Amino acid sequence: MYDQIFDMQSPIFPSLQLVAQDLSGEREKLSKICLREMRESLSTPANVKELPSAYEFVVDMPGVKSGEIKVQVEDGKMLTVAGERRPDENDKEGGKYHCMERGMGKYMRKFTLPDNANRENISAVYRDGVLTVTVQKLPAAESKYPKTIEIKIA
Repeated sequence: MYDQIFDMQSPIFPSLQLVAQDLSGEREKLSKICLREMRESLSTPANVKELPSAYEFVVDMPGVKSGEIKVQVEDGKMLTVAGERRPDENDKEGGKYHCMERGMGKYMRKFTLPDNANRENISAVYRDGVLTVTVQKLPAAESKYPKTIEIKIA
């Protein structure tokens, strides 16, 4: 099922490309950026798990070198994970591919952080093609959720 959803050969992508080709000027540029970001996001599977003291974002990024991965928080609420898988450096002698199924290109996912996420306490570990980003929760007293005050009748 997921293969059909995330398949880049899906009929929806050529249709979206045709829509982008029909637009002109700035709208065309924005449409192409949107299509590129959508492809990058769809081809990057991720799990999000809430733990008692943290949020854990696990992102598959096979073949991406750790130096090519970027994790950042934008606008104080958007966690962005991006990376790029480049062609193999050992493949410069040429040759003819008969089958090429391993994808190259950019990976990207964006996650909206909850209000109680501690944006100052984020760690990331990359191991065996899987990136795990851990965002600690704020203590209950520091949470940005509104606090309800009990009203006493005098």
